[in-house]
Amino acid sequence: MIKKIIEYLSTIVDKLYSENESTKINKKVLHKILKNELSSKLKDNEQEILFGCGCFWGAEKGFWRLPGIISTAVGYAGGEKENPSYREVCTGLTGHTEVVRVVWNNNEIDLSDLLKLFWECHDPTQGNRQGNDSGSQYRSAIYATNKNQLDKAIESKKSYQKELKNNGFGEITTEISNNIKFYFAEEYHQQYLAKPGSRPYCSAMPTKVEFKNFNGANFKLNKTVWSYYDWDINHCILRGDNTPIKANS
Repeated sequence: MIKKIIEYLSTIVDKLYSENESTKINKKVLHKILKNELSSKLKDNEQEILFGCGCFWGAEKGFWRLPGIISTAVGYAGGEKENPSYREVCTGLTGHTEVVRVVWNNNEIDLSDLLKLFWECHDPTQGNRQGNDSGSQYRSAIYATNKNQLDKAIESKKSYQKELKNNGFGEITTEISNNIKFYFAEEYHQQYLAKPGSRPYCSAMPTKVEFKNFNGANFKLNKTVWSYYDWDINHCILRGDNTPIKANS
């Protein structure tokens, strides 16, 4: 009886995924919270970067709440297959990992701040998994879009590795590279946690080790902003609301 129920539920899930995955986003799709186009052209004071830190549902919400963020979008990167679907990525055969594309205003927030959130919001020592989610599609990754970003990412990794080692953690397994092709995920996944009826899921397992500083850092956000991210609370990303945090809060 239980086996039949499981098979029935699996059939429903497959049907839902097949329906939702046929809907690829287009250039006119607006961010559900920030109200900017997900794929609009970057302005002179804007930059973009890709972060992989486990399931992209919770990770995206963490980034869109930061002051100075123009847009976030979830997708796939780091693999070989062009324009893969969610189901293809989930097989682990495409080589892609789930990532969040973050676009920010240089005048309001620095890459240093984004790196702080990245390192603190998950465990970068877990290899091809994050929390309960296992597979190469959940690996930790930073895909820079220019050399300055790449250099900062590498320096931040060196610094955080020392902090982690001092707290009993192993080697960071985060993949750091430059100019990696990004493919938007299906519209169903974009700002998933802001959608009515969404399943409150976040697999990230933060180390609770504070990311402090690194060579070349230029932090712009104050301590009050970071008080909204309490890693001592399980799944704190899910517990906060969806609205962006004000810089002077």
